[in-house]
Amino acid sequence: MTTPDSAFEIFLVAPPGLDNALLTEVVNKGFPSPQITPGGVVFQGQWSDVWRANVTLRGATRVLARIGSFRAFHLAQLDKRARKFPWRDVLRPDVPLRVEVTTRRSKIYHAGAASQRIETALKESLGATISAEAPLTLKVRIDDNLVTFSVDTSGPSLHKRGFKEAVNKAPMRETLAALFLTECGYTGNEPVLDPMCGSGTFVIEAAEIAAGLEPGRAREFAFEHLATFDPAALAALRNRPSSNGITPHFHGSDRDSGAVSMATANAARAGVEAITTFSHSAISDLQRPEGPAGLVIVNPPYGARVSNKKPLFGLYDSFGRVMKERFSGWRVGIITTDAPLARSTGLTFTHETAPIPHGGLKVKLYLTDPLP
Repeated sequence: MTTPDSAFEIFLVAPPGLDNALLTEVVNKGFPSPQITPGGVVFQGQWSDVWRANVTLRGATRVLARIGSFRAFHLAQLDKRARKFPWRDVLRPDVPLRVEVTTRRSKIYHAGAASQRIETALKESLGATISAEAPLTLKVRIDDNLVTFSVDTSGPSLHKRGFKEAVNKAPMRETLAALFLTECGYTGNEPVLDPMCGSGTFVIEAAEIAAGLEPGRAREFAFEHLATFDPAALAALRNRPSSNGITPHFHGSDRDSGAVSMATANAARAGVEAITTFSHSAISDLQRPEGPAGLVIVNPPYGARVSNKKPLFGLYDSFGRVMKERFSGWRVGIITTDAPLARSTGLTFTHETAPIPHGGLKVKLYLTDPLP
């Protein structure tokens, strides 16, 4: 069981296929001894690490605090031990709870019956209200007869930063965009350009990283409803000074003028309008921005997103020619479901990710070295 000073397991949920990118971010943010585990990244930390992970990590989908465990081989044993569990150390009786149970390879195999026992224990020993609409979720995993309790400390998925009100079709989640930027080696010290920017996710994420703006600076979290919550610690995390150095400029363009308007409004809400520029432009008219080389990253249309794939080969070919002719020294990252489309750019890719779920499809990032 956790105490204010004890270390416990903190599990960071990662999008499948991008756990290495999340590990890189977690290491760079100074969290203690993180390791990849099925479904994400895990480390031993304290409640202060939980708050910091939620506020500062760009790639994690959610943060789970594993608050305790015990063995149980039948429902009566589960019932007895759940009633003795020190819930009040973490949970508040006045905050409603939702209980989610999964079970595998265990003598307790009926998740519904296990959930009923745990909910009853929470009602009788904590005085908690159980509600499907509760702001706080207790996740219970029964695996090989080991019952593990985790609190979802994030609430809504961490990709919901609180700034992107306007979106287009097939939007890229902010968490996914941040991890793709990490996969491209982006650290905030070079310009980024997205010539098919949609609602501006890549450009805004890159600009926030460069400006030192925390992704969770404006949203609420489930951990604010815990008995362990420290409001002063959260305020300090949100009020940390942002970068005062000279930041690069970030560019987005799109042939859809409505997308340009959306991206511009989203950047203003995020507070990065001074270092971002969005323009209405076709790929063939794309010009290299003034200044140093950087990263071009793009999530273009692909086969499953359009009814006829044949014209896409022309779009990818045009994109590749513009890159080779005008973007010497820049790296290029393309996210697509389709390897033949990526190859039709004529670019030489030196890095390719594993397939990554996105919008019901599996996409890959294809990345070049700096173009000659």
